[in-house]
Amino acid sequence: MNSNRNIIVRLRENIPSFKCVDGCHDCCGPVTTSSEEMSRLPVKTDAEHDAALEELTCVHLGPNGCTVYDERPLICRLFGTTPRMACPNDRRPEEMVDPKIEGQVHHYIATTRQVLV
Repeated sequence: MNSNRNIIVRLRENIPSFKCVDGCHDCCGPVTTSSEEMSRLPVKTDAEHDAALEELTCVHLGPNGCTVYDERPLICRLFGTTPRMACPNDRRPEEMVDPKIEGQVHHYIATTRQVLV
């Protein structure tokens, strides 16, 4: 898992950030993430997971937005930084993510064990 941790750190450093619309959570639906990333998030109960899934939201979405924003998974960080995952509110970073980094994120997701957040 140590090498996965290093991969996550490197990819996070290369995904640009941008300012979301206050109160927006349009991209906060149920997503999958690696076991390594999930281990860094607060543990939620089965009931909390079921309730979030019923609403098609993320279990870590609170009344004021993402409650784990600093530790959000790679897939969440990618939203809005690439034309393939555009922000529904037309927000974006000054420079979009390098397509090579985007490909590496998708490769990481495809080659690691994923769990539903």
